Amino acid sequence: MHITKNEIPVKIDVPGAKARQLPDFGSASAGPVGAEYFSLGAGTDIAPLLEGLADDACHSPHWGYLISGEVIVSFTDGAAETCVGGDVYYWPPGHSVRVVRDTEVVMFSPQVKHGAVMDHMLTKLAAATP
Repeated sequence: MHITKNEIPVKIDVPGAKARQLPDFGSASAGPVGAEYFSLGAGTDIAPLLEGLADDACHSPHWGYLISGEVIVSFTDGAAETCVGGDVYYWPPGHSVRVVRDTEVVMFSPQVKHGAVMDHMLTKLAAATP
């Protein structure tokens, strides 16, 4: 699920300050959360690095903000969505990401779950490096 900043309902609007809030934007009961910042080049596709995980997909949820760029997120149920700079997003477990345009992204993820996915990706990268 993704939404543009302007689609987030305004909760407080006073001179000099505007606060927007979208309730129920995913559920965060998975323990410690890690803050992550990614710079991803156009053409990056993480699908091959996810092979071997359950459903060959990332099994960690993510909440974040796409600062710039464009990505296509594909889900194990066959759905896909495009997120662009300025979107706030929630990606549930069971997804992969392909970068269309150079992207800068901030994510918040369950530390243990996403750490295990990233460790798996590092192992795949090491095996591919001669």
